Amino acid sequence: MFTKSSVLLFYLILTAGAVPHLGAPPIEGLSGISIPLRKRSTFTGADGVFDKNAAIAATIATQNKHRQNLINLQNNKGASFFNPGAAILPLATLPVDILGDLKKKRQAEPLTDENDDVEWAGSIAIGTPAQNFVIDFDNLWVPSASCSSSTCASKAKFNPNSSTTAVHRPGTFSIEYGDGSTVSGAVYTDTVTVAGVKATNQAFSTVTTLSTSFAQNPADGILGMAYPSISNLGENPFFTTAHSEGAVRKNSFGFFLAANGSELYLGGTNEKLYSGNIEYHTINSTSGFWQIPGASVKVNSTAALTGFQTVIDSGTTIMYGPLAAVQTLYSNIPGSAPVESVNGFYSFPCASAPKVAFSWGEGLDWEITAANLNLGLLAAGSSDCVGAISGEDLGLGSDVWLLGDSFMKNVYTAFDFNQSAVGFAALI
Repeated sequence: MFTKSSVLLFYLILTAGAVPHLGAPPIEGLSGISIPLRKRSTFTGADGVFDKNAAIAATIATQNKHRQNLINLQNNKGASFFNPGAAILPLATLPVDILGDLKKKRQAEPLTDENDDVEWAGSIAIGTPAQNFVIDFDNLWVPSASCSSSTCASKAKFNPNSSTTAVHRPGTFSIEYGDGSTVSGAVYTDTVTVAGVKATNQAFSTVTTLSTSFAQNPADGILGMAYPSISNLGENPFFTTAHSEGAVRKNSFGFFLAANGSELYLGGTNEKLYSGNIEYHTINSTSGFWQIPGASVKVNSTAALTGFQTVIDSGTTIMYGPLAAVQTLYSNIPGSAPVESVNGFYSFPCASAPKVAFSWGEGLDWEITAANLNLGLLAAGSSDCVGAISGEDLGLGSDVWLLGDSFMKNVYTAFDFNQSAVGFAALI
């Protein structure tokens, strides 16, 4: 789930409708802080039809963010830390027709009217005195005051000269995107505050060039929360810094992702949002990701695949698996078929949505609801729906799956640094 600093990563953002309001105050809990998050929807249009172009664009962005994560891991730790079969793939690019379609959409729709949010955004402050930003939770960067591009015009911009605690650092930050544009800029350290949780001397970038992919993105920038081994800056992410300074009691955080009331909980888990105990699974942290080994997936209570790895990633909507593995999964779903001209996507009969559930070891079966498995009708009037599990080579490894929020919306998810574990609990 997080990384760019972990599994929350770099990706194309297609914009938003807000729930709840980003200005909502943090909620203090018994051991941590609850931060309201902006809603992320799936790739279903207002007419209920699968938005193919948006899904392809998001898939390309997911491929590129993990490409960058592997580059970061190689630079920070060495390629020996890669999963078996992992590889830094060529930069994936948007097909010309899809790029043109998305540009037309951005030009036609004001920021406040966008419907297809593909991020979970919240509010942070940087500097002394505080400068406020709306961010997606990923590797930390915000627009610079010196960014003069049209994309930066609607963004909050950081001015290091206005902060008494800002310190310029050597080096630069740069990320490539599938539309041919980049995000790049200088590196600073400063005080970063998220819902009252403060990290001092936190490294981040102030970008002076900003991808046009962010033109209709409601967020100003990105903030990361995972392992430093895949940090683009080679520095501790925000939460690691905050915990080391005693700003939170517990070295863990939880995610609740839903149509309403979504939150990130810093310093523990919010027991008001789940029932029973959290089922924790030890991760393979050497990969740099929140990666759980020993996964299985069932279709209609029958095991379809076993013994694979799963990266849990809140920065991705769709669930992805290796092409052959996903083909095997759908072969267990009566009436399923590949979606023509859309690599890796499959359809299934809407009236008989399969029961798909993931499990780890001897743990519980965590089932995906029919609504979360459905990305929309194959076409207007169709009786077939497009599945939220897609076959794609993300370069992460030969047996590695990526479970995004189409999975996470079915469970409460906990990320624990001390245990090196990811846990799941039943939603109330």
